[in-house]
Amino acid sequence: MYFHRKCKITFVCHGATIYSEEGRFSDAENYPPLSELGVEEIEALTKYFKARGVKNDVIYTSPSIRTVQSAMMIAKLFKQEYEVIDELKTRACGKWNGLTYTQIMEKYPDGFTKILTEPDKTTVAEAESSVEFISRVKKVIDELVAKNIGNRIIIVTHPEVIQAAICAALEIPADKLPKIFIRTGSATQISYFDEWSSLVYSDYVPL
Repeated sequence: MYFHRKCKITFVCHGATIYSEEGRFSDAENYPPLSELGVEEIEALTKYFKARGVKNDVIYTSPSIRTVQSAMMIAKLFKQEYEVIDELKTRACGKWNGLTYTQIMEKYPDGFTKILTEPDKTTVAEAESSVEFISRVKKVIDELVAKNIGNRIIIVTHPEVIQAAICAALEIPADKLPKIFIRTGSATQISYFDEWSSLVYSDYVPL
């Protein structure tokens, strides 16, 4: 059926870290952990879920310490376990890892331009291309949807992964991925149907 919903996913972006507060790129899994602000952001999100009476069947998370810490807090609310999915890891940064936006623009001035104009190619810094990244994220999301027919699931992951999931679900061209804004400690919900997907809300941060 065209309007038969297969699965509803609430994507949770991990809380803030010292890197996100400084505007640094990072694909490292063991650093940095959540900052004090990051813990506060996820606490606010769990209070929102509790107040809204949000229902959930399964929780998945990427392997990074910042997402696992966030998933632990959410799992405690739902009194559930969480499963680590390696393919939910963030976009490979290559030589950009640990650099700020300013530093990247100084060392690789054409880097951002290439991301926008050549989304099918790796960047000059050997980072994962937009097309490759979206394809990776779509594959794992499709697998999780197929595994959770009729379920409501939470995926705790990174801003870039949520951007890619939105692009894949709505068939947004890969060169537009950097223009999708996702904050730390935010929630985005997508409903997956037999023939299409619907973005219910995006980048929601509890007041």
